[in-house]
Amino acid sequence: MAADARLTSAMLVGALRRRVAAAGGFATILVKGDVISGVILVQTLEKGRETGLFERVSNFAGGYALMRCGPSIEEGPEALAQYVARRRKSDPDLWIIELDIPEAERFAVETLG
Repeated sequence: MAADARLTSAMLVGALRRRVAAAGGFATILVKGDVISGVILVQTLEKGRETGLFERVSNFAGGYALMRCGPSIEEGPEALAQYVARRRKSDPDLWIIELDIPEAERFAVETLG
């Protein structure tokens, strides 16, 4: 499903959760943001191991892309928790969804990008 500017954040997150679940993975909403236009962060895992943090951003072509954000995996879970806390403080409308499935980034890109 390609993301469309008319789709709300809640609809996009819901579609992502359904796609991941249908493929046998787990998708958990960690933080619910603004239903209409909240920024979406996607925390990716594989077998419980962190693989990255991504943000849905607009691109110059009028669409959307997924961009890696936050600290590197090597910086550890504390650095990630601090980054997420700062982002939530500066943007209370933020969504955070955690995906635990092989190739989690691919699912996020295909649904949100």
